[in-house]
Amino acid sequence: MIMSSIKRSIAVASFIAVAASFLLCGYEFIRSPSNTLFQKAYGAENLPLVMSLVIPGTLLVLYVYGRLLSYFGPRRTLIMTTLISGLLLSACHYAIKNGSDITTIFLYVLREVYIILVIEQYWSYINSSLSEADAKKLNGPIVGIASLGAILGGYLVSELAVPLGTHSMLVFGAASTVPAAIFSDLAYRYGGEPKRHASECHMQNSSVASGGHLALGLFKSSRVLLILFFLIMVTQVMSAVLSLEFQSRLQVEIPDLDKQTAYSGGFFSLLNTFAALLQFAVAPILLKFVPVFLVQVAIPLFHLAAISYLAIAPTLASAGLAYMLFKVFDYSIFRASKEILYIPLSFSARYRAKEVIDFFGYRFSKGGISLILAIFKNAGFAIASAYTWIALASSLIWFMLVLPLFSDKKRETLAEAGD
Repeated sequence: MIMSSIKRSIAVASFIAVAASFLLCGYEFIRSPSNTLFQKAYGAENLPLVMSLVIPGTLLVLYVYGRLLSYFGPRRTLIMTTLISGLLLSACHYAIKNGSDITTIFLYVLREVYIILVIEQYWSYINSSLSEADAKKLNGPIVGIASLGAILGGYLVSELAVPLGTHSMLVFGAASTVPAAIFSDLAYRYGGEPKRHASECHMQNSSVASGGHLALGLFKSSRVLLILFFLIMVTQVMSAVLSLEFQSRLQVEIPDLDKQTAYSGGFFSLLNTFAALLQFAVAPILLKFVPVFLVQVAIPLFHLAAISYLAIAPTLASAGLAYMLFKVFDYSIFRASKEILYIPLSFSARYRAKEVIDFFGYRFSKGGISLILAIFKNAGFAIASAYTWIALASSLIWFMLVLPLFSDKKRETLAEAGD
């Protein structure tokens, strides 16, 4: 089917957005239950420990992803990773329903890994299919449509957790991977697979171009990729400690399992509603008229203000506000503006280095800070009191990293490094 460039871009954006909507709807059926099921089995004080286990899980999945991408290409890799995630979630439901507490640990790690792995593949395809001009118009609506699924999922969890039980929510999350796989494959059907360098097209057991199956060599030649990697790490350190602060206060104030799950589902539904408003109404206009640099500079300053308020008045409400603000911006303006940076880069940068940054970087930093906190906790330190101050320091480092990212940016194409 021959389509005009704009029709092709809209078709790709629409199918990926619907796929992400199904996936994120299902993720809401996993996120809150996985928290409460683990806390019931092992206590909220052990959340940093289980979060640290995400590191080896991420390394394993990232290695497998790189091999699959080399052997099967991006289209089939996306289908396989999506459906395998659904099968594993189904297995978790069965085991937990039959009284396996240890499966709550596996579920927590799986939930952290699968959602980023699949979502980042969506964005790799978007960044390979849209021009920068189209991305400024469509990135906001893409994440907006995706958030509609997340809003619905959070709302349904808040309504269904008590009557059906927390563990039953996992069934809906597993089922969501099927339509997600179908619609993402439709995007590839209409948009086609991204072009790759000839050296990457026929690789089997030998290394792919530019540093192996994950293109690690690109980080030596691209300052943009290197700074993006550290930027993502800092943002996810903030995400981890704000999440821990929120979950700790939630566990204390609402100890009942199903009521806690329902509250959490409602919280994330509201969070996703605010994110959708920014995605549909703010992001397209903002990215059209405001330079990406200014957008990226302003975001950590907003977080600095919210976290400062949390430090002054530490309550569930202020912790929820700081965490919600982070997630709202992360899901909307930060995501829509950050992805534009990848568009002029090579296939290896968009599909391989990007996964290292936005998959491994996300989870390694979150798991790493959690491991450090777990070590200090076992040594007898009161780590809960440090969450807010770590978040505050992260917002300052975030701001300082944005400046060199753009001061250096005559927008690397990486043609000589990747393609």
